[in-house]
Amino acid sequence: MKTSQFDNNKENTWCPGCGNFGILSSMKAAFEDLGLTPEDLLIVSGIGQAAKLPHYIHANGFNGLHGRALPAAFGAHVANAKLKMIVNTGDGDALAEGGNHFIHAIRRNFDITHLIHDNQVYGLTKGQASPTTPTGQKTTLQIEGVRIDPLNPVTLAISLGCSFVARASAGDQAFLKEILKAAMNHRGYALVDILQPCVTFNKVNTYQWFKDRVYAVPESYDPYDKVAAFAESLKWGDDGIPVGILFKEDKPSYYDRLDHIKTDHLASVERKPTDIQPLLNQLKF
Repeated sequence: MKTSQFDNNKENTWCPGCGNFGILSSMKAAFEDLGLTPEDLLIVSGIGQAAKLPHYIHANGFNGLHGRALPAAFGAHVANAKLKMIVNTGDGDALAEGGNHFIHAIRRNFDITHLIHDNQVYGLTKGQASPTTPTGQKTTLQIEGVRIDPLNPVTLAISLGCSFVARASAGDQAFLKEILKAAMNHRGYALVDILQPCVTFNKVNTYQWFKDRVYAVPESYDPYDKVAAFAESLKWGDDGIPVGILFKEDKPSYYDRLDHIKTDHLASVERKPTDIQPLLNQLKF
């Protein structure tokens, strides 16, 4: 196996065959292609199987609360915009517990790459239905099948005017690597919905299931056509599942709109230890 500067020796607790391995390998390869170093990166996550990823890569990392990976990354981005921010969440972490932050990440357009490890279940907590579990699919908790319709993260993102929306499959690492590179080179919030199997708890959406349905959008496809992108994003299942860059819109990032931090963000400010006791004394009654 080819070694990488992003490798570490931490014990990996993902299930053998988990789609997260393909995502991790594609990320490392994308970083290498872009000439990045571990010091250039901040990998942020919340809670879940996807959120373990910062443990398994040699780079700056932050493992936060369930559903709160995005606001943690926002704060880090404002403090030090020189770091390349990569957020890793599961479909539940991103769209259930973190659904409010997902919506406002799109609105604010932080310069962050957000990867949703979309396996249609909660893998860490033993296979309950997630926001993307298909209607009727049986899980360890929904034993008679899911009764509500799933969320489509790429359709939702396009409808909200997300500046970069893409989808890829963990089963095609070469394709995923190129999508990740495009997302990381994008100025603004870039969403990549990554289709991946949960080999333990989702016996429906397997590697083969995705392989039989996934197709790359053609070269003639125009990702700047929002109406066409919205229609394309609705395709799913036996009708085919489009992958690739589905939508792009060029607009200022959050950082671009804040003139006062463009050259003087917090990480560049000299830190001077200060005795705060005089201030505390003023607060005494």
